[in-house]
Amino acid sequence: MSTSPRSEVLNVSSLAEYQTGAVVSRQIAKAEGGNVTLFAFDEGQELSEHIAPFDALVHVLDGEAEIKISGKPSLLKAGEVIIMPAGQPHAVKAIKRFKMLLTMIKN
Repeated sequence: MSTSPRSEVLNVSSLAEYQTGAVVSRQIAKAEGGNVTLFAFDEGQELSEHIAPFDALVHVLDGEAEIKISGKPSLLKAGEVIIMPAGQPHAVKAIKRFKMLLTMIKN
């Protein structure tokens, strides 16, 4: 993963393209207090349930996804956001191809 240049206007959604049968990621920014990563999921692809030590904000840029937090599913579409709380199990599944911007908040 490479970090994007600072002080440059970016079309964030175009920084990671869809790939058949895959989840593609690109780190946009990284700092001591957190990081921002763009993900592009092909339809049906998923990140299995896991726990993170930090809160994470998911911003859906394109498509449709199911975000499951502590067993409770939420359907998100382009323009919608959800916070996955630290220490709670969560999973992500592409209902349709979708792109998300994930912001990890460490501090």
